[in-house]
Amino acid sequence: MSGLNKIVECVPNFSEGRDLKKIEKIVDSFRGKKGVKLLDYSNDEDHNRCVVTVVGEPEELKKAVVEAIGTAIEVIDMNVHEGQHPRMGATDVVPFIPIRNVTMQEAVDLSKEVAKEVSEKYNLPIFLYEKSASSKERENLSKVRKGQFEGMKEKLKQPEWKPDFGPDEIHPTAGVTAIGARMPLIAYNVNLNTSDLEIANKIAKKVRHIGGGLRFCKAMGVELKDRGITQVSMNLTDYTKTTIYSAFELIRIEAKRYGVSIVGSEVIGLVPMAALIDCAEYYLGIEDFSIDQVLEAKL
Repeated sequence: MSGLNKIVECVPNFSEGRDLKKIEKIVDSFRGKKGVKLLDYSNDEDHNRCVVTVVGEPEELKKAVVEAIGTAIEVIDMNVHEGQHPRMGATDVVPFIPIRNVTMQEAVDLSKEVAKEVSEKYNLPIFLYEKSASSKERENLSKVRKGQFEGMKEKLKQPEWKPDFGPDEIHPTAGVTAIGARMPLIAYNVNLNTSDLEIANKIAKKVRHIGGGLRFCKAMGVELKDRGITQVSMNLTDYTKTTIYSAFELIRIEAKRYGVSIVGSEVIGLVPMAALIDCAEYYLGIEDFSIDQVLEAKL
């Protein structure tokens, strides 16, 4: 990938976090492909979800994503899928993010090309979301996904929820997929020392934008049964305006009223270095710090 090449990031989310053979089969779609680089993938058994981070040249990336969606359709049956994370399809959501020498409009165009191809190839209904959305009502992924897999059959019968591409009914085993273009986001979860999901939900409601919280934060409570705790699971959709430390500290403040404390946090997938430097500046009280002072940034 030379310096002049167009580079796009894609972070597809697949509804499988427990069967490692199935996960590896899906992820294989991104391995050993010219013009495509697999950066990261992680699975969560409680969420029953796998998040892949891949970058590549638009055309080559498109081919790999189409292949991965086809593999997910082969190995995942949504009729038997259970997990803590909202989901509506085997490949639940496919965001494209402009990285280098690519405009947002080009990322939008790429998302529509992929949506058209997979809808025709796999007879899969597709909703466009975020910057690719065909209407204001479809920009927010949580609105698009409301009802989840179990409710999609009836939802698609409503004229206002006709898919942007593909058939007007769900795929019998793979459900529905959302495809779009967006800015980079950080998937960040904060763990709480309580098994009470209601408390996690109440905290999430205070933290997220729709509940009067942080402007660029989406949040929900999640139960981590194996560990006997809960978490506030978040997407920070613009880390330059809603920082990681802001989300962490607001959760700490809200948790205090329930006598609950934070026992850890996690980043899902990759995170921009600038977002972590922001946290270091805040917690260490570093004055006038610059990314140019980070050794690795100079390599």
